[in-house]
Amino acid sequence: MCRYFNIFSVFVAFLILGPATVLSAELVTFHKSGVRSGTILIDNSERRLYFVLGQGRAIRYKVAVGRNGKSWTGRAHITGKYVKPDWSPSSEVRRDHPNLPLLIKGGAANNPMGVAAMTLSNGNYAIHGTNRPGSIGRAVSYGCIRMANRDISDLFQRVGVRTPVIAIP
Repeated sequence: MCRYFNIFSVFVAFLILGPATVLSAELVTFHKSGVRSGTILIDNSERRLYFVLGQGRAIRYKVAVGRNGKSWTGRAHITGKYVKPDWSPSSEVRRDHPNLPLLIKGGAANNPMGVAAMTLSNGNYAIHGTNRPGSIGRAVSYGCIRMANRDISDLFQRVGVRTPVIAIP
């Protein structure tokens, strides 16, 4: 019964709110050992981000990850949460794209951070939205984790500063 209710709810949301509002997130069974409730796990090979709920469950989101040679693995934690953040390209991005402006204001259509971003403790990386939803599910970034704007908005409300983040190959 619950399964049919969830499918019906998504269908009704799709009809009323439109396709851009329906989350791509899924509630899934999750049994990776050593990953505690409240942790974000990024699986680079799957191109998925899991928010671990505990009791064998997690919310799974489709993400874009770092391109070959740019993805990261290891442990970090969220250091900041920002709505419509400004974006400044790193020196590496500027080297590859010298015509980019030094700063793109938050909320601008060409701002690659999307509607929200969460910075990570492991350097110049973030989990953020995107103005290029077609990149989701691909290995295309300089190491940041991109999510559909509707998905980053959902995750943003579920986590706080200091939330642990683990990335695996």
